[in-house]
Amino acid sequence: MDITSVIHFLENTILVNVVAICTFVLEMAGICVLMTSSVKCFIRWLKRENHIQLDLAHGTALALTFKMGGEVLRTVVVREWRELGILGAIIVLRAALTIMLHWEIKSEEKDFGKNVGKLKKY
Repeated sequence: MDITSVIHFLENTILVNVVAICTFVLEMAGICVLMTSSVKCFIRWLKRENHIQLDLAHGTALALTFKMGGEVLRTVVVREWRELGILGAIIVLRAALTIMLHWEIKSEEKDFGKNVGKLKKY
């Protein structure tokens, strides 16, 4: 067994399996964060609580970060340019969603701060 075949084995077997497992874990973490955040916010909505959008946006942004981490990790084992292009497009879309969510969060926090200030005056 020469060094080339050992490297080929390591690359095709171990690396691919480790990346697949880690990607799965990151994707599941994103799903769990999104579902937990959604259920908590839905329960708060049923109770007619305020500022649920802000908490839901935070949860969604965190879930997208986990999902994007899985996509970035998946690029390690990409074999074709076409597949890399698809993964790149997914990463760009998720990054754009994350940026939009952070903008919404900042806007909502700013509005929340103004409303809290008005409530304190009275």
